[in-house]
Amino acid sequence: MEPSVEPAGRADLRYAAYARERLAGMPPPADPEGFELAYNLLQLAYLLVTDLETRIHRPRGWTLPGFRLMFKLWILGPTQPARLAEISAMSRSAVTNVVNTLERDALVERRPMPGDRRAVVVALSAKGEAAVREAFAEQARREQEWFSPLNAREQADLSGLLARILTARPAGTP
Repeated sequence: MEPSVEPAGRADLRYAAYARERLAGMPPPADPEGFELAYNLLQLAYLLVTDLETRIHRPRGWTLPGFRLMFKLWILGPTQPARLAEISAMSRSAVTNVVNTLERDALVERRPMPGDRRAVVVALSAKGEAAVREAFAEQARREQEWFSPLNAREQADLSGLLARILTARPAGTP
């Protein structure tokens, strides 16, 4: 039986409230608070990624990982693929696939690394830099819409808490 209160009239939130209520009546290791936190984070992440990809990146022929790599290149400048994989929590092969696609579309280019002719760096092309600037502006506006229910202090607090969880994440995670 579902709970009588419908949080914000959203099916996903109704399900979460119902599941939390059911878990509250179960013995350990059932953890209703842990479930609720993980569910809300995962649901938010899924909806945010889907929204950004659908509204901003797919219309440009990109995926969110493609945009993320271009954004990193915009911030860092030319970067080795292994470093991109490390800071993106992506495998090297995934980075190679994304770079191949972006290179095919003339958004990035591979260049020899200064001082080591065997190594390469990936860099934004002029077309890629213009494209990432435009997409970033649109994404920033959309992110502001997503987080507008929180004031600036709440946003900073939430960001700090999430960073703390990421810093202390379980061993063996990227």
